[in-house]
This record gives sequence, C-alpha cells and structure tokens, in this order.
Amino acid sequence: MSATATPTAPATANRRRALTRLVVSEARIFGRQPSAWFFAVLFPVVLLLALGLLMPWADLPFDDSDPVLSQINGITAYTPTVLALAIGTVAYSTLPAVVVGYREKGVLRRLSTTPMPASRLLTAQLTVLGATLVVAAVLTVLAGLVVLDVSMPADPLVVLLAFVLAAASSLAVGCLIAARVGSVGGATGIGMTVYFVSLFFAGVWMPLPLMPDVVQTISAWTPLGAASQALAAGWYGQAFPGVELAVMAGWTVLLVPISAKLFRWT
Repeated sequence: MSATATPTAPATANRRRALTRLVVSEARIFGRQPSAWFFAVLFPVVLLLALGLLMPWADLPFDDSDPVLSQINGITAYTPTVLALAIGTVAYSTLPAVVVGYREKGVLRRLSTTPMPASRLLTAQLTVLGATLVVAAVLTVLAGLVVLDVSMPADPLVVLLAFVLAAASSLAVGCLIAARVGSVGGATGIGMTVYFVSLFFAGVWMPLPLMPDVVQTISAWTPLGAASQALAAGWYGQAFPGVELAVMAGWTVLLVPISAKLFRWT
C-alpha cells in the first residue's frame, strides 16, 4: 500500500498548493474591483441600515393580524430578504460576468494548454465568491443586531441550512448563464434580468406575506424566492420549510451537471 501511496501524495499536495495560490490570486483580482466588492459585500448591509434607520415601518410590528409576525418588527422581517438579495447579487450579477470575461479574453483557452485544468479556475472563483457571501451575510446580520436591534433567528440551524442551499442553488443558476453566454455584455444583460425578476419573487420590492397567494406559490419554486421564504421561516420560528429547502436542493442537483455539460471553454 505504501508503494502506491507515496507517488500520489506529493502530486496531491502540489495540486492543493496550486489551487490555494489560484484562490489568493482571484481574491486579489476581486479586491481590485471596487464596484464588484461594494455590491457584493457592502451593499446588503448599507441597504439594511438605510431602511432600518430611515423607514417609519422599521420599528412597527410586521403584521398585527399574524400571531408570529406580530411579535417582530418590520426590519427584522426584512433581514432574511436582504440576505437573499446578497446571494442573488453575487450569483446572478458577479459570477457570470467574471467567468464569461475570462472566456472572452482567452484566459480559459490558454489555461487549457497548461497543466492547470481550467476547472480549477472555476473552483477558485466559486471559493472567493462563497467567502464573499459569508462576509456579506455576517456583516449584515451583525449590523442588524447591533445598530437596528434586529431579533436573533428563532432557529439558527434552519437559517444556516437555508443560506447554504440558497447560495448553492443560486450559484448553480449563475454557472448555467456563464456556461453558454458568449460575451460579457450578454452575460450581464441576462444575469441582471434574472437578478431583478428573482428579487421580485424574493420579496425585495414588496414583502412576500403581502403578495397574492399565486405569487407566493410561484416564489417558492424559484431559487431565490425559496431562499427568502426558507430564511424567513427559520428567522421567525415558523414551520420547518421542507418544500423550500427541497426546491433549492433540486435546482442545485439539476443545474450543476447541466452547466458542466454545456460549458464552453473557448
């Protein structure tokens, strides 16, 4: 057994070091784009603080007629929606433009001629964007708790599970856009269209509980709408959002292999 394990160990270590260097490089490139990291990292917390400090409904009970929602204020009810917005910003806006930009500039084609598989670049990019999402979410929640007196999640584990599945399913949608779109302009246009439609179903423009039942039903079958509803259920202490979590898992399982099959490196 030792005779077969010895040659593969250095190769595995080399691959890990190469991926680590690539992640660091992608993080540096991302950090040099002020507009990208502002919208990915700071925009959610700025939006939550602005609404919490300026809107008169922020301190009022969210829904007097509902036994659960009457126990929380408006800005607490809006916090899960802001987290869904943070996920959509990175997945639908940032990811497709970056990946298609690499393809358009020939970076993926040049990588294909080196020992470094181009798939490592995607892994590095998803790692950086995943870390960005975590930072944005932590900043948003901390700002809400400290500055706006947002209530803590009633079920943190459900919120955490919903956040992970929301990120996975939304990034899968971003990967599908990046898989086939041929230009940065096209990726930006399609990504932003999906983004704004998804924000509607996530309740960014109008709280989901105030929308018609048919819109809420459609929302629960979209990645970001299901994310918003599952995050809200965990935050408010409502029933376990099994359908919404299953929807997000289903989108992830469906779109990841399709994106991998359709992906164009050149």
